This record gives sequence, structure tokens and C-alpha cells, in this order.
Amino acid sequence: MAAPQNEDEMRMKVREMIKDIQVAIMVTTNPEGRMHGRPMRAQKPDADGKTLWFFTRDDSPKVDEIEGDPRVLLGYSDTKSQDFVSIAGKARVVRDKEMNKKLWTEDLRTWLPQGPEGDGIALIAVEVESAEYWDGVSSNVAFAFGYAKAAATGKPAHTGENAKVAFHD
Repeated sequence: MAAPQNEDEMRMKVREMIKDIQVAIMVTTNPEGRMHGRPMRAQKPDADGKTLWFFTRDDSPKVDEIEGDPRVLLGYSDTKSQDFVSIAGKARVVRDKEMNKKLWTEDLRTWLPQGPEGDGIALIAVEVESAEYWDGVSSNVAFAFGYAKAAATGKPAHTGENAKVAFHD
């Protein structure tokens, strides 16, 4: 994908960068104001990329944290392609068994053995407000060239793309 030229293209780029990353780090804030991060199994983003979904147990501490302070930060990392995305948004807990069935993937049974219709299963919907991405160089040749250039000049190589993206109009 060529470097995005406008906000819509940058939003699409963020969606493309995270769509195949299976785990995100979700950071919430507890009632004492301390941040807490944990890995979460990521679902595919909505088509517009503005809502991200995660399954959880309804009695999880993160549910109370989100209901007390809906601001979350999500971190995505694909070290093979050197792509990194940070997403800020507002989360809400969704208790809807039909939506559970719609978004369910069988690998979730590892953490939620009762399945999508089990008691105590909820979803976390994150409405994306902004994102920042670092689209790095995945080619070993390009990385080696950047390393050699940095070593020779003493200046960091600019081997990737970084952009901040707003998701609200």
C-alpha cells in the first residue's frame, strides 16, 4: 500500500495493519488511577475500522474498570513486518448473546469454554478515537541498508512511516 494521502486512507491503513494481529494489549485504569494492561484476543475490526471487539468474562476486573473509566489504550505489534499501532478509544461492555454468536471464533473456547452463549460472557466494544502507527521496514535488505547508513553517518535511518490518525469527524 502506498503512503496514505488523507485521513480516510490513514484510517484504512490502520485497519489493514491490525486486521491479522491476533493479540492486543488493552490498558485500562482502575479506581485508584493505576493503569493495568493485559493481552486480549482481538477480533477482526468492523468494516469501517471504527469499532474493535474483544470477548471477556463479565466478572473480570477490566469490566469494572471500563464501567468506571471507559478510556482505553490498545497496543498492536507485528514484529515480522515491523508494524506497530497504538489506538486510543472509549470502551463499553456489551451483553448481547446474538452479538457473541456473530463474533465468536472457536479458538476463544480456550478462555471461554462454555462458548458464546454461556453465562457470564460479554463483549468489549472499543470505539476508536485516534491511532498512531509505525509502518516499519520488513525487508532484511532494507533494514540492513538502514543499519549501515546509521552506522556510517551517526544519524538514525528513516526506514518506515509514522502517522497520527483521528477517527472522529
